[in-house]
Amino acid sequence: MQEKITFENRKSQALAGVLHMPDAGQPHTCAIFAHCFTCTKNSRAAVRISEALAAEGIAVLRFDFTGLGQSEGEFASTHFSSNVDDLVDAAAFMAQRGESPALLIGHSLGGTAVLAAAHEIESAVAVATIGSPANAEHVLHLIDEDIQEIESHGQATVRLAGRPFNIRKDFIEDARTQSVCENLHKLRKAILVMHSPIDEVVSIDQAALIYTNAKHPKSFVSLDDANHLLTRDQDSRYAARVLATWASRYVDTENR
Repeated sequence: MQEKITFENRKSQALAGVLHMPDAGQPHTCAIFAHCFTCTKNSRAAVRISEALAAEGIAVLRFDFTGLGQSEGEFASTHFSSNVDDLVDAAAFMAQRGESPALLIGHSLGGTAVLAAAHEIESAVAVATIGSPANAEHVLHLIDEDIQEIESHGQATVRLAGRPFNIRKDFIEDARTQSVCENLHKLRKAILVMHSPIDEVVSIDQAALIYTNAKHPKSFVSLDDANHLLTRDQDSRYAARVLATWASRYVDTENR
């Protein structure tokens, strides 16, 4: 069962989301899913994993970050820090509904964002990353050829996944000042790192950095021959099943 929802972030911008609920009974826990860089809540991985987790009794909110998909705001005015803020605001919205998230899940840069946001979301006891870089600065390799122009002119239009995006200088500066991986030792939450060894967008070395810097309890699961975007249904559904089983060790699995 799916419910279209809208909530406001701290800048009073309306963010669009979809809440997946179990078809039968009440969810035993709630989660938030953060999509990949320049993706939307409707990416194949976001939809398939949310559906599969709902089937396991976990309510999942997937939403569009500011300036993407159906959410308000301009993408050019966003950066990694604003994504983190959106996640914290999403958690606050869920708490107001009486569905405080115990589980945070992020795909690619969304995973890096949930690692950063988790420090500010008290209800979250477990965090999972899927194909995620250890720090936000890693995403800059996608715009290597445009960085000089952006820094010289303050902004530039770049093509990412075949689509044009306006990237401003403060996006680069913000990414460079983040210390997500270095702060993992302060995160007193269970962490699951999921990554494919053949990921060509984010090297598995990034997963190793996350795992090494995180404190126990921590786990690593290989996604074998999955691609970065988890475009095959069997890969996203496998990731969801592993997620649900792993999370059951840390979240309340009793029916509400």
